[in-house]
Amino acid sequence: MSPDLPAAFARPAAYGDLIAAVLALIALAALKSRAGLPLVWIFNIWGTADLFYAFYQGNQTGFLPGQLGATFFIPTFIVPLLLVSHGLMFRILLQRDSTT
Repeated sequence: MSPDLPAAFARPAAYGDLIAAVLALIALAALKSRAGLPLVWIFNIWGTADLFYAFYQGNQTGFLPGQLGATFFIPTFIVPLLLVSHGLMFRILLQRDSTT
């Protein structure tokens, strides 16, 4: 963790991302079982909430220009792509539930 990055932002973001990654791997491994679909729902809800919480915390922390350094591309490029991916996943999950 960079000493310039506020711990109030960095710790929850890091642990939230770690939990989301573990949930994604568990959901992926369980896709062919009965627990697969509920685990995908849990991962998708957690991942979306984690992104929104990190966005909220980032705004509350009040980053200074250039404080993120070379990682500025994460909130400006990666996070929007992840939010679109989660939105598409919700759409697929909801369509699947309505057809069964």
